[in-house]
Amino acid sequence: MSRVVYRTCTLCEACCGIAIHVSDDRIDAITGDEQDPASRGYVCAKAAALADLHSDPDRLRYPMRRRGSTWHRIGWDQAFAEAAAGLAAVQRKHGNDAVASYFGEPFVHNTGALLFSDVLLAALATTKRFSANSLDQFPKQLVSHWMYGNGLLLSVPDVDRTGSMLIIGANPAISNGSLMTAPDMPRRLREIRQRGGRIVVIDPRRSETARIADEHHFIRPGTDALLVAAMLQCLFADKRIRLGHLAPMLDGLGTVANAVAAFTPEAVAERTGIAAGTIRDIARAFADAPAAVCYGRMGTSTVPFGTTINWLIEVLNVVTGNLDREGGAMFPSPAVDVMGLQPASERGRWTSRISGTPEFMGELPAATLASEIETPGTGRTRALVTIAGNPVLSSPAGRHLSDALETLEFMVSIDFYLNETTRHADIVLPPVTPLEREQFDLVFPLFAVRATPRWSPPVFDAPPDTRTEGDIFIALAAALYRERGGTGHVAGLALQALDAIGSTRAMRLVLDAALRAGPYGNGLRPWKSGLTLARLKAAAHGMDFGPMRPCLPERLPRRAGGRIDLAPQELVADLQRLHRTLTHDAAPLVLIGIREARTLNSWSHNLPRLVTGPDRCVLHMHPDDAASRTIAAGDRVRITSRTGAVEVPVRLSDNLAPGVVALPHGYGHGNDGTWLRVAAGHAGASINDLTDAEAIDPLSGNAVLSGVPVSVERCVHPDDAQRSGAQPTPKRASSVRRKSDAKPG
Repeated sequence: MSRVVYRTCTLCEACCGIAIHVSDDRIDAITGDEQDPASRGYVCAKAAALADLHSDPDRLRYPMRRRGSTWHRIGWDQAFAEAAAGLAAVQRKHGNDAVASYFGEPFVHNTGALLFSDVLLAALATTKRFSANSLDQFPKQLVSHWMYGNGLLLSVPDVDRTGSMLIIGANPAISNGSLMTAPDMPRRLREIRQRGGRIVVIDPRRSETARIADEHHFIRPGTDALLVAAMLQCLFADKRIRLGHLAPMLDGLGTVANAVAAFTPEAVAERTGIAAGTIRDIARAFADAPAAVCYGRMGTSTVPFGTTINWLIEVLNVVTGNLDREGGAMFPSPAVDVMGLQPASERGRWTSRISGTPEFMGELPAATLASEIETPGTGRTRALVTIAGNPVLSSPAGRHLSDALETLEFMVSIDFYLNETTRHADIVLPPVTPLEREQFDLVFPLFAVRATPRWSPPVFDAPPDTRTEGDIFIALAAALYRERGGTGHVAGLALQALDAIGSTRAMRLVLDAALRAGPYGNGLRPWKSGLTLARLKAAAHGMDFGPMRPCLPERLPRRAGGRIDLAPQELVADLQRLHRTLTHDAAPLVLIGIREARTLNSWSHNLPRLVTGPDRCVLHMHPDDAASRTIAAGDRVRITSRTGAVEVPVRLSDNLAPGVVALPHGYGHGNDGTWLRVAAGHAGASINDLTDAEAIDPLSGNAVLSGVPVSVERCVHPDDAQRSGAQPTPKRASSVRRKSDAKPG
């Protein structure tokens, strides 16, 4: 029997509406949902790969336990009992903080996992929490925490109504927005120009977004903070400050003016690579536009001044009157106000014993995980739980982390792949696929340019004897309480009740209450009409509550007192560190990453339709840089950084600024002990074998993944070696020891 199931794609932040065409138990096609109010029929290649994910023969379906060099299927009850016993044994011997947790990015695409993650974290009872947040967006969240009073209150470009968009270190034409949920960004960008607007892109690479823009300016990686500080200095000097309705809410305007005074366009021009006159032109055009917004993303977060540049971008939007204004940077009002449901964001309740970085929102820097495992002393990490993550390929110095995982006393992974990280686990608990569970996006509406809530039904019934992430979290937490003898404890009894209800039913109850209490609900007043889960389920294509609206000061949390702190003291102080970089010598060659349209996270390389075509794990290099090193197109080159070296083919391109090379992320497959056969055929090399775990933004703890100093040289081929007498570059032997040489059995 043929049918069509309408739901949201869960593979990236765009959250596009999709139509899944099914015959019996087979997916015939996945197309865009023409009636989805946000994506309007747009769909990319990644969505179609949901079919590959669902049917992937490498995907684990049942719990697995490693014994020696093989994996064996075990039952769920046994898996939970053994996982809890192993974790509890480590904590009894070494203390609660000897166990750490790591959450990967796919976790936020899962309603049940989000709702019940705190249940698992409470049962683990450890302060050693890590996630992909500190490899990505923590700088922006920390700025929101300091300026607006909550790390979840993030400003979002009103891209559909802006007249001028300044994009720094972002490629939304490929990402379809990041911390900006806006499907079909290429169309949205073109529409800015069609209505007479202007787009300016600042990036060390002429990206797909830059090719749509009116202007593109190359910049030296990591110097964006200098550029925006100079733009602000220009606007203050020109008296082009226009605060509008924000004026009564602002504290610290004069402090900011004084703090940026030394960053004149002339002072930063040589360091950034952008002429002083050009900097002034960009600043003045931005300030004079009827409605404008500045947007920065990964390229502004994964640098040594990630928090500072994200702060300066917010300040630029504020002092030009473009915060909380149509066409500027605005704050979404999602159907479920997650910010209101969560405790206020906190910072500094404890610190990393490795870097000394204060925790933020309960997390420590992911870049320090390997050192946490290896460094002796109180609080040393001796066991780990990973959830939907592959930090060996996504964290700095990934090879080092892989070696560190080998030394753990115990490891549990909640994942449906044996990847470069989970191959080190003792127990793997695989959840169902996205198409076998219900879904309601909780996180991405916080960044959405339109409020378009949507409930996604499962496409297929989950097979017997399988579990959702929510089920796994609850059951593992309950097993931990039982292992500690806490079955009669209030928390233990509550977990037993949750386990009996089931995570899916509990999720529906929570979401219905949250929708009723949200901005489009009835405020939990039954005599009034409003949004409910039942009404949302009845709207197969989702609902549309319109674009963002001005909402300040009402949206500011109580702790902010209705005020915006324009000059947090930690950020003002960091400008002194920034100013010192003006006298630093630039590295002759630096490495950046590339976001590709057909690549999501590392696991996406195991989906056949996402890896078709030519090899994409190649080093992009400017022809002048190649010529000076006697490198030709197609040569195999060796890239070396302070922490490691990899070998890949080279592709020459004048889309890169001279002095900058670029490598796609997420590769580095083919390791012993993994079960990713498609990915192994497209192994490539991991960019994070070159990044440095000691390089972090000191304010947020975010990893520095961009602007890494490297050298590049042509590999010596055997024929060359015979002619010259040189020895060929040896092939790197696997550094994985016997524990992870396991094969599923």
